[in-house]
Amino acid sequence: MKPAADLNMALLQLDLVWENPDANIAAIDTMMRDPQIDSEACDILVLPEMWATGFTMNPAQQGLPWSTSCAHSQESWPAPLHAMQRWSRQHNTAVVGSLSCNLLDEGRCVNRCFFMTPDGLKGWYDKRHLFRFAGEDASYSPGTEHVIIPWRGWNILLQICYDLRFPESSRNEADSPYDLALYVANWPEVRTSAWKTLLQARAIENQAYVCGVNRIGVDANGINHSGSSAIHHPKGQRIATSARQETHWVCATLSKAELNDYRNRFPVLQDVI
Repeated sequence: MKPAADLNMALLQLDLVWENPDANIAAIDTMMRDPQIDSEACDILVLPEMWATGFTMNPAQQGLPWSTSCAHSQESWPAPLHAMQRWSRQHNTAVVGSLSCNLLDEGRCVNRCFFMTPDGLKGWYDKRHLFRFAGEDASYSPGTEHVIIPWRGWNILLQICYDLRFPESSRNEADSPYDLALYVANWPEVRTSAWKTLLQARAIENQAYVCGVNRIGVDANGINHSGSSAIHHPKGQRIATSARQETHWVCATLSKAELNDYRNRFPVLQDVI
């Protein structure tokens, strides 16, 4: 058995079928049967950005319909949320991933990252920095909240793709630090160098573990994604990564004792202004 303070991560890098939630749920169902992923081996499973549809700019038709009742009643959940909870319960783990959402009561759409646990929906984060280059700002509304979720003794910051380019979004604080930042993404292959560099930078500057999970494959717009999913230590080194452009799990165990020891010996966060 692992020490209670450790956290076992599993990032699922996979191709996504364009605007086809049923096909993507079926593909993830297959991956969830991998013996590497079981109830004793994982605390958090992380899926790419908009894992059910790909990076769609058609949320009015393809977005997950969300109303006020969804926050309080599982009976009103659309299929992708039921799938996330099923995976969570099957593996006794949290499942994290973003979905295109159509907020029916508010008349707007958001790119929302959900944090699902066996007991239900623990929270969510709406993407703050919308990717203007692809027209995301014209299709979605930006979020306004900084969201940190407590889970199994860890404080976890939720982030989505383009947020990675803006260090103020993930600025850590000594008084209430997070321990792990999760970035779910549809990051194009042409900017892979930036993806790798910025994941490392976010870990170093915030003295936190950083996990980035990215899709692979070519989307309906002809944009290729090479994955390069990775897990970084607070000192910056990459402790697990995807070395190939194919569907597979990227896994690592994160040590809370090692994180705390590093912060105590080198208290950078005390000087954040």
